[in-house]
Amino acid sequence: MSVDNAAGTAAVESTITAPRPPRDRRLWLLAIAVAVIALDRLTKWLVATHIALDSAVSVIPHIFRISHVDNQGAAFSMFDNARSPEHVRWMLLGFSLLAAVVVLVFLVKLGRRFTPTSIALALILGGALGNAWDRLRYGAVIDFLEVHIVHYHWPDFNIADSAIVIGGILLFLDAMRSS
Repeated sequence: MSVDNAAGTAAVESTITAPRPPRDRRLWLLAIAVAVIALDRLTKWLVATHIALDSAVSVIPHIFRISHVDNQGAAFSMFDNARSPEHVRWMLLGFSLLAAVVVLVFLVKLGRRFTPTSIALALILGGALGNAWDRLRYGAVIDFLEVHIVHYHWPDFNIADSAIVIGGILLFLDAMRSS
């Protein structure tokens, strides 16, 4: 065997056995966040243009309605009846933006591949920015999904809220699986 042929064979073998670094999925994860924001904006626009404020359309009688509610508070309408709605608005906006920055940093660090955690962070980022947009632009978040279970009325929510909750559940399940 010639020296050139041996060197060529060794080079081929090293490329075959050398593990490939995982493809960087951060752009795809950011695309998930952007898709959540776009879907959130679209659905809120549709509700705001087709359903009067504080009105609703029944989808499944006594169970599910599409409503149009302005939520000046936080999740589940917490702080909705605060003495200083402007103070609450800016406090919640600041918290949402800070959370979005923290999630983005983690996403950049952990997002080289698809994992339940990286997908969860993308969903949470999109949801946080979707609701922050409403607070900044309108002073309140548009909620429109209304669920009634027997005599219980779940507080109205939106696509951004759903993405945050699904992201939180994914994080929890991934943490439980890892331990």
